[in-house]
Amino acid sequence: MNRLSQGLLTPLAALMLASGTITLIGQPPVMAQEQSLRTLTVQGQGSVFIPATIAQVSLGVEVDAETAEAAQQQAARQSSAVVELLRSRNVDKLQTTGVRLNPIYTRRDNQQVISGYRASNTVSFQISTDAAGELLDTAVSRGATRINGVSFVASDTAIAQARDRALQEATLDARSQADVVLASLNLQRREVVSINISGSQYGSPPVRYQRTEALAADASTPIEGGEQQITASVTLEVSY
Repeated sequence: MNRLSQGLLTPLAALMLASGTITLIGQPPVMAQEQSLRTLTVQGQGSVFIPATIAQVSLGVEVDAETAEAAQQQAARQSSAVVELLRSRNVDKLQTTGVRLNPIYTRRDNQQVISGYRASNTVSFQISTDAAGELLDTAVSRGATRINGVSFVASDTAIAQARDRALQEATLDARSQADVVLASLNLQRREVVSINISGSQYGSPPVRYQRTEALAADASTPIEGGEQQITASVTLEVSY
């Protein structure tokens, strides 16, 4: 050891070094013992039924005539009368959904020949369920020849509120399932690790409409909207 090195050592350190009593010990890295995260995944369901107060209607006019022009003109006249009626009743979301003109074929002397033309106009709209039956009867009297379908839904506000309730039910159901399972194993739920939300809506089935001559002139076709089911599903992953 040179003089410079000796000058840098304290007397005590120099003495210990000379006697061989100093041991240099390196600090070992700290090894973190992370406990593996134990989780349980459960899925809860929620369901709410609400009145279907809106009727979604599709109706139209279908006319056969010898010429394409005659068929189209007659369909246009009857469709105009029906649309005028619908506008006077302030229906919602009124729109034309189809305009068609097709030849009608028949067989003559083993050959297909055009015997006429078929024109059709179709519209769709929404109206309150209570007013749907009377309006359908009146539309037929004004020239509508086809009721393509009637289905029922709840209002947007009612659906949003029902979905909130369904989500609450689904969340409580999932949490309850987790608590029951863990309690049976003498374990305790700690915290929610992840959440997954899904939802779906199921409306009432379409109603077939059929007008018969037996209906009294002052009677309207009864329309019952029924209920719409709003469902939600919540999946929770909880630690324990």
